[in-house]
Amino acid sequence: MAKSFQLLLMIGRVVAAPVPQTLVDALQSVQVTSAAGGPSGFQLTFAVSKNSVITQTLLPFGLLDPPARVVVVAIIGGSPEVLMDGVITRHELSPGDAPGSGTLTVTGEDLTALMDLRHEQRTYPAQGLQIQVLRVLAAYAMYGIIPAPVLPKFVEPYLPQDKYRAQSSTDLAYLRALARDAGYVFYLEPGPLPGMSVAYWGPEVRAGLPQPALTVDSGPATNVESLSFGFDGMARTQFTIREEEPTTKIGISIGVPNVSMLHPPLASRPAMALKEEPLPNLAGLTAMEVLLKGLSRTAAAADAVTGQGKLDVLRYGHVLKARGLVGVRGAGLNYDGKYYVTRVTHEIKRGEYTQSFSLTRDAFVPFPPQKVDL
Repeated sequence: MAKSFQLLLMIGRVVAAPVPQTLVDALQSVQVTSAAGGPSGFQLTFAVSKNSVITQTLLPFGLLDPPARVVVVAIIGGSPEVLMDGVITRHELSPGDAPGSGTLTVTGEDLTALMDLRHEQRTYPAQGLQIQVLRVLAAYAMYGIIPAPVLPKFVEPYLPQDKYRAQSSTDLAYLRALARDAGYVFYLEPGPLPGMSVAYWGPEVRAGLPQPALTVDSGPATNVESLSFGFDGMARTQFTIREEEPTTKIGISIGVPNVSMLHPPLASRPAMALKEEPLPNLAGLTAMEVLLKGLSRTAAAADAVTGQGKLDVLRYGHVLKARGLVGVRGAGLNYDGKYYVTRVTHEIKRGEYTQSFSLTRDAFVPFPPQKVDL
């Protein structure tokens, strides 16, 4: 359990710097949301009056105009945790009737917003997906973005004269298209230091050490305010590929194989797939492209078990992060074990830091602990 926390707010154009104390004093609340499958966002709310430094200086000189850079850091027990590195996309001023009763609300997204501003035309002859990712991200090195592409698990070899990729989209749309083609995801993870972000391009992180366990119904060891679970029996889908037997001309459906290569199971008893659908739009695709499309669609429809909860960060003692694993204990045999954290929303006010979160996985009953021979 942590005893206290501090908040560091930094704002600038390309390089962010700590804001003056008057702006810190005016800060009423901070909300940061990180989620799998989309950009992270933030919202800052300041108390203002017509004579405050915000209305007299910061707004008139455009210091809070888009795309000013914003970095939010929480310091828990002396350890900094970068919650957001993004840019302002919008602000709203609501003057009040009494001094200090007005508010300025600043809204923004992570640095992927900068990758979605301009339509680019480029070609990538004889360059693999990983090299293309590095080329696109090189333009954003000035923002401290460190590329971290993972070598694709399935690669279809081809001669440069036979086929090459061409980009006709924003950089963000192109990076996401490359990730989709490889069965991967793309997102920015802020940190590990203020002013830095890791550009992850690879499979969902469903392996490795989980974050400290969320504990429910365990007396003094309980460290969450609430946690509930749901099971959607219609969520999981078995995708199939339709083939015609050459002799009899009878069509047969072949199930897409196990998705564990891109989506390793998190528990031992998988939820049944009650729905079956053919993979759409396969005309003109190579065998490798059909395989990747099948694995990607099946992985996206594999999670049928979900969890929703809320915790106090000081009681939990850590900052729960999205797009990673976390353990659950105290919920019973069916729902204990590892989960993938799909969404975390940080709510910070003076002396108060809570997180609401969403979890998911594809099965019930945790795997038995593995024995280690010494």
